[in-house]
Amino acid sequence: MAEEMKAKLKNYKTAPFDSRFPNQNQTRNCWQNYLDFHRCEKALSAKGDDVSVCQWYRRVYKSLCPISWVTDWDEQWADGTFPGRSELAAPPSPASSVLLPRW
Repeated sequence: MAEEMKAKLKNYKTAPFDSRFPNQNQTRNCWQNYLDFHRCEKALSAKGDDVSVCQWYRRVYKSLCPISWVTDWDEQWADGTFPGRSELAAPPSPASSVLLPRW
């Protein structure tokens, strides 16, 4: 599987269509891939597996998300104040005090 993922990464141009996010607004797609990247890294690191397969999620969110969002989220992740739940990879609830930015 790692070789298949490396081949996909080599041929990667931009985020492919994701049927979970069919609308033009890709905010949730950006958010989900950011969470999936961190969840993947956490899970594979805990098992002692190669985390290079997680780079797919990183490339997708880097191509979808505005740089300012990623910078803010990375700072929050480092500070331990990130609002997402990486273990579940679920977007924040509507009642959450953190809202996704609008385009």
